[in-house]
Amino acid sequence: MSHDRVVLVTGGNRGIGRAIAARFVAEGYRTAVTARSGEGPEGTFTVRADVTDAASLDAAFSDVEKQLGPVEIVVANAGITKDTLLLRMTEDDFDSVVATNLGGTFRVVKRASKGMLRAKWGRVILISSVVGLYGSPGQINYSSSKAALVGFARSLTRELGGRVITANVVAPGFIETDMTAELPEDTQNEYKRNIPAGRFATPDEVAGVVTWLASEDAAYISGAVIPVDGGLGMGH
Repeated sequence: MSHDRVVLVTGGNRGIGRAIAARFVAEGYRTAVTARSGEGPEGTFTVRADVTDAASLDAAFSDVEKQLGPVEIVVANAGITKDTLLLRMTEDDFDSVVATNLGGTFRVVKRASKGMLRAKWGRVILISSVVGLYGSPGQINYSSSKAALVGFARSLTRELGGRVITANVVAPGFIETDMTAELPEDTQNEYKRNIPAGRFATPDEVAGVVTWLASEDAAYISGAVIPVDGGLGMGH
């Protein structure tokens, strides 16, 4: 199927973001990615951006708009982790993760929504995590920032839902990425024992849900949280 919509995926140069961008390209979307370094997959337009810097994001959007056209679908995927237990967590450990994962989403969606309102059409897709609602020791900063995306998407739905703009959250569980590959084998096996599906997801399984949410088939879905976690969170 071919589409003429313009998509921007933040953090689209690696991991889940890269798989999402590649899937949009494969389905015929005009696709741009933001990255602080590296390049997006073949067929994408890569722009440099720091999601903690509104001016940097504004310049990136302007570049995409000149090259591809107004952004109609935005996937807020860029994020960081700084895992440690609460009593060892510094204020910077907490603040920097929230500034990137939640603050970055705010800046990206605020900039994208201007064009969506003019077009009277848009899709906002926020990449959260199973730990946002399931919880995880050593990830108070990360899980807090990801849980907040649910309130963000639902508030945005109430603000802009009447303008044919949807906002949804995808909550991946454990995914086969470089990050999970670095975990000790015993740790990986322990995680898999807690997942009813008994395995980690592939990045493409997450990407398929994201592209579906961007399609007309999902036009009446907004404010939803869709887990892609093999049953780990039981729908939250």
